[in-house]
Amino acid sequence: MGEIEQRPTPGSRLGAPENSGISTLEHGQKPPPTPSGKLMSIKIQMLDDTQEAFEVPQRAPGKVLLDAVCNHLNLVEGDYFGLEFPDHKKITVWLDLLKPIVKQIRRPKHVVVKFVVKFFPPDHTQLQEELTRYLFALQVKQDLAQGRLACNDNSAALLISHIVQSEIGDFDEASDREHLAKNKYIPQQDALEDKIVEFHHNHIGQTPAESDFQLLEIARKLEMYGVRLHPAKDREGTKINLAVANTGILVFQGFTKINAFNWAKVRKLSFKRKRFLIKLRPDVNSSYQDTLEFLMASRDFCKSFWKICVEHHAFFRLFEEPKPKPKPVLFSRGSSFRFSGRTQKQVLDYVKEGGHKKVQFERKHSKIHSIRSLATQPSEPNSEVPKQAQQSGSLTLGEGSEPPGGQSCPQGGDLATASAEDAERQRGPGPSRSPAGSTKGDGASGVAAEEDEELVKDRPQQSRPRPPQPSTGSLTGSPHLSELSINSQGGTAPTNAILSPNLSPDTKQASPLVSPLLNDQSGPRAEDEDDGRRKRFPTDKAYFIAKEVSTTERTYLKDLEVITSWFQSTVSKEDSMPESLKSLIFPNFEPLHKFHTNFLKEIEQRLALWEGRSNAHIRGDYQRIGDVMLKNIQGMKQLAAHLWKHSEALEALETGIRGSRRLESLCRDFELQKVCYLPLNTFLLRPLHRLMHYKQVLERLCKHYPPSHSDFRDCRAALAEITEMVAQLHGTMIKMENFQKLHELKKDLIGVDNLVIPGREFIRLGSLSKLSGKGLQQRMFFLFNDILLYTSRGLTASNQFKVHGQLPLYGMTMEESEEEWGVPHCLTLRGQRQSIVVAASSRPEMDKWVEDIQMAIDLAEKSSGPAPEFLASSPPDNKSPEEAAGDQESEDDLSASRTSLERQAPHRGNTMVHVCWHRNTSVSMVDFSVAVENQLSGNLLRKFKNSNGWQKLWVVFTNFCLFFYKSHQDNHPLASLPLLGYSLTIPSESEDIHKDYVFKLHFKSHVYYFRAESEYTFERWMEVIRSATSSASRAHAPSHKESHVY
Repeated sequence: MGEIEQRPTPGSRLGAPENSGISTLEHGQKPPPTPSGKLMSIKIQMLDDTQEAFEVPQRAPGKVLLDAVCNHLNLVEGDYFGLEFPDHKKITVWLDLLKPIVKQIRRPKHVVVKFVVKFFPPDHTQLQEELTRYLFALQVKQDLAQGRLACNDNSAALLISHIVQSEIGDFDEASDREHLAKNKYIPQQDALEDKIVEFHHNHIGQTPAESDFQLLEIARKLEMYGVRLHPAKDREGTKINLAVANTGILVFQGFTKINAFNWAKVRKLSFKRKRFLIKLRPDVNSSYQDTLEFLMASRDFCKSFWKICVEHHAFFRLFEEPKPKPKPVLFSRGSSFRFSGRTQKQVLDYVKEGGHKKVQFERKHSKIHSIRSLATQPSEPNSEVPKQAQQSGSLTLGEGSEPPGGQSCPQGGDLATASAEDAERQRGPGPSRSPAGSTKGDGASGVAAEEDEELVKDRPQQSRPRPPQPSTGSLTGSPHLSELSINSQGGTAPTNAILSPNLSPDTKQASPLVSPLLNDQSGPRAEDEDDGRRKRFPTDKAYFIAKEVSTTERTYLKDLEVITSWFQSTVSKEDSMPESLKSLIFPNFEPLHKFHTNFLKEIEQRLALWEGRSNAHIRGDYQRIGDVMLKNIQGMKQLAAHLWKHSEALEALETGIRGSRRLESLCRDFELQKVCYLPLNTFLLRPLHRLMHYKQVLERLCKHYPPSHSDFRDCRAALAEITEMVAQLHGTMIKMENFQKLHELKKDLIGVDNLVIPGREFIRLGSLSKLSGKGLQQRMFFLFNDILLYTSRGLTASNQFKVHGQLPLYGMTMEESEEEWGVPHCLTLRGQRQSIVVAASSRPEMDKWVEDIQMAIDLAEKSSGPAPEFLASSPPDNKSPEEAAGDQESEDDLSASRTSLERQAPHRGNTMVHVCWHRNTSVSMVDFSVAVENQLSGNLLRKFKNSNGWQKLWVVFTNFCLFFYKSHQDNHPLASLPLLGYSLTIPSESEDIHKDYVFKLHFKSHVYYFRAESEYTFERWMEVIRSATSSASRAHAPSHKESHVY
């Protein structure tokens, strides 16, 4: 599990040898193997504006991600494309193919990487595949809409007319004008509408593939085609823009090209700080100086542009990938960056030798499908490709002839004389057409159809699913699209976890692990009968997705009832809640409960028809769910006013608790009831969480269905509706999650009065060992964006953690000190008034803390000043590490507090803070956000290590924990199993689990097997449980604007 399946990469399909690519490796070295281990999810925005999530190992080089995207698209000519993203300084850069992704993308969950065209060839006939030309056409469409592809009105109208032809087909004036009204291809489109319609009239009979070809034929002649401007100044301080193209380096003033330096004229490119230098070859006829100098905004901008120039020169001018320079023995000078990948010459040679490979694909925006294939004939090169030059200095360019694709076309001006006649003339020498009927006319590609069929067909003979691989996953429908969603393997249990999974801090509370449900006691068994029943279920993946909607909707209704029934009943018995607060909470939840009760009924009726349990003769008309989802999501929009009130209700409830001892006591007592299996304030946010789950489900359905499916249109429409709702509530969700988490932590701490203040952001909590006179003693640490608290678990009935010290982050420094203290994974934290030495349980755990503490220190430095002290007692110890080592600190000294013990009352001992304490691990705010997105419920069969039978249970996964019920009708769970620290694996052959779809959870000696009913549900349970068994690492520091502040 966790191994990456080796798929053929675009490189291997092009027949190129494996090599290292750039000079960061010694000559002759091979690139490091793709690392296994923890996976990270990267969101990729495709050229058709869809987003896909790709999971790759954290330490994998960028090439692994690019190959995964090309494999997903079935793209052979992937060498023309690249991945770009904004780095931590908001500079858009290209993903380096050999550097580890985690070192380049510091905040994967907050970054959307764009898959775009990187190298624009001089002639689009060099692009051999229809898919490649289609992607180039999408890039032209995107550049046109964003104003990058500046051109005159005639050119713009002609370009748009070809786009319209490819999307809606032959001319119909009413359809044209309706389509143009709904789609804006250029900012000032209205003024060009008549001209677009006129040009479109001349494209009758043109297939989408031919439209792409003609679009590129026009676009390539435009001056701004494939040009990305980089602001700079010349020596006189005049503002200009630099760009790089297949021909060389271009200089623009505004959108007007004022100069060009062909590769043949350029001897060397280099940069020094903010200065970009072009060294030209001697030319007696030239008035230019030997070296041209341009000033850019910063060194980072300058280096980024230099790298792009290096890559363009190598791709278009060299025979093969440049070899790295030998590593210097003593000193290195300059950058070691070199182009990595295949050159255009290598791509063209492969296509010429291997022939044209037909690739089926789906056109997202097109209402028609091409029934003819373009079989373009590659143009013969007019001149030889220049031999590779010796690389020296920063970049030395060889004596050159023209690029490998033949002479580059002149970068002419706008098509000022473009007209309908021009378009007609351009179609004359166009590509020849293949026989009709070579492509499926239903809009679904043959390859895609085969992949979908493979995903959903039943495989009863297969007892082990395939291992995970870098592949696409449905993008989580969360308002936290900017945050990292981790899907990593369950690691081994911490080696020095000090306690068993029994989370009870004392003998007064029973451990969930001694429940009959979690021990081998007699109970309902379901084995052969259940096997037979599962086999009669539909095998379509869409059915199981619809069933997930049903099972999670049941849990959601139960969560709503916690507020509308149980909490309302408790409040009505005591006169402790103000009427204003009652009217804010309950009237805004009751309409939701009523609506979702009917929604669940409709889903279950549809599933019954789908399964053929009733009206079997018309079952085929009901094997869909999109229409039910669309109808009810449109109905939810009418309840939006109630959703907006939930954040207000949460704030009002916490304000009321702070001001009323009676209300505080009532809520605390209610949380101790079995029905309130999560913190009370979490239930108030459940409706917002549920919207994200609908979005996830609809994304999976849209990904599963081909566009020709009868359910696709409804699912796509429902997805658009729910996406709009989620986007509107995004800001509220970010704010409320942090607010809710601060108040939840406040209940676990004593000795602190003003934990919840405006601007404070929770970052991480977890167990670390603090060095004192008695050696290493376990402490609980709480990291915020302004302060670090350390606490000890008080030996009191409240099970709370007593705050013992605080370290303001403003002015703090951090250093690793393993050698100084002789303690593994050891850190010294030096505050302005206090220093402490702490140690983590493992190296990965230490890395998480180092990353988050450094990020928090950076945030504190950018803030207005030191954070206010908020400890009510126990002032911080003003000691150096040496004094701290001599401090005789003991648990007895920390067992009481005089500030808030008068309000002590029974407190739950299984909160996330206690789980982290007992499992000796940590969890971050990113992890909590992931937990919100990864919720699931349904029936599972459970088996113990030494038992034979399988017990059927209703299982709810939420908040890093599995909750077990006898059936979905139960009001409260019978047991729970926190999963932090657990390992998630697939049983080995030696364990004799001869069943399909089984996964294994184990921690120390505790082993549980769980069995799902289908491949889809198995994969979903594996996906969500992985998010809890291995907590996420916060991969980057948020800015103040992106912080979870309230």
